Amino acid sequence: MVQTHPQPRVTGANGAQTDGVPGERPIMMSVRHATKHYKTGTGTVHALEDLSLEIPKGEFICILGPSGCGKSTLLWGMSGLHELTDGQVIVNGAPVTGPRPEIGMIFQDANLLPWRDLWQNIQFPFEIKKIDFKPYEPRVRDLLDDVGLAGFEKKMPRELSGGMQQRASIVRCLSYDPDVILMDEPFGALDAFTRDEMNLLIQKIWMETGKTIVFVTHNVSEAIFLADRVVVLTPRPGRLAHIFPVDLPRPRTIDMTFSPEFIQMILKVKATIERGVHGNVAATADVLDLG
Repeated sequence: MVQTHPQPRVTGANGAQTDGVPGERPIMMSVRHATKHYKTGTGTVHALEDLSLEIPKGEFICILGPSGCGKSTLLWGMSGLHELTDGQVIVNGAPVTGPRPEIGMIFQDANLLPWRDLWQNIQFPFEIKKIDFKPYEPRVRDLLDDVGLAGFEKKMPRELSGGMQQRASIVRCLSYDPDVILMDEPFGALDAFTRDEMNLLIQKIWMETGKTIVFVTHNVSEAIFLADRVVVLTPRPGRLAHIFPVDLPRPRTIDMTFSPEFIQMILKVKATIERGVHGNVAATADVLDLG
């Protein structure tokens, strides 16, 4: 069932001009003043600085920014796998202080265990968490059918294409029904055709399940195609530069990416990435006046 996502204009956190924060749904995840410093052998890397963001339940958010701006750092902080230096992440009203069962994560690599077949790989998180897999089995079989992997349960990872392996990782994440799905450039290593297929698939899954999805990518077209809102970060340390609402109807098709409206939005987002706008309303307005 297609869901609608009202998106009024409001002013965002961190001094940046912000558009399209849906105000009619409860907030699923809040990032509050997130700051991250990494200690390395050659000094300290300042990855994030005072970044705040609210994500309503059921929203699809894409995070963009120049290389090294802290996109993945932000996502790992949301997951509880990496501790923030300062600030906090709130999910379902509770602080994230470590991995949480209601948060699922899909990585850049499928990370399937090469010595286990597809079915055994999907069961692996249940074994780690000591959860009985049996009640989830019908759900997993339905998911495998939805993503086109029914009949491949006994295949080893080496027998699956890159796209099939990422489909398996999506099933593995969705199998225990998390509320929030974090995706860290999951399709970056795929060819263009397979990437289009995967974008259509994740849109379909999102529309059917209503999950809250935070998706990190370096591909502007992919972000606009998938997102309700595109969050642009500044160069390192990553701050909130601008948030673009995406008002394109759903379900979206690949043909829509060639439309003048879509291309115009690509230009606006790229201009913001290049300028690294943060807290500069005049500069942001200039970007938004393109065309």
